[in-house]
Amino acid sequence: QVQLVESGGGSVQAGDSLRLSCAASGFDFSNYFMAWFRQAPGKNREFVASIIANGDWTDYADSVRGRFTITRDNTKNAVYLQMNSLSPEDAAVYYCAARYYGGNYYETSAYDYWGQGTQVTVSS
Repeated sequence: QVQLVESGGGSVQAGDSLRLSCAASGFDFSNYFMAWFRQAPGKNREFVASIIANGDWTDYADSVRGRFTITRDNTKNAVYLQMNSLSPEDAAVYYCAARYYGGNYYETSAYDYWGQGTQVTVSS
């Protein structure tokens, strides 16, 4: 069956870095558009970053552009999110998502598969 399993979350201080990983299985990963979303308590799930199937194009939310980097390794069926200069505003549960085709990539409704999420806590 399809699985997306996130890891790498944790509790850090403001200014620190974290690297999230998402291991995919059960679908043709190398043909899927991948993304990271996040959801803070009491807020909607929001787009963070995305990467196309071959990794040649990426996009970021304005709030993380220049601090976060999304990459993927199709040989390992994995997608990553390098997060630098973390601030308390980045604290949330981070979700990995997979999309084959259609919809707006910054909207949750466009995605076919979701992971269970990994918690990121940032203290000031």
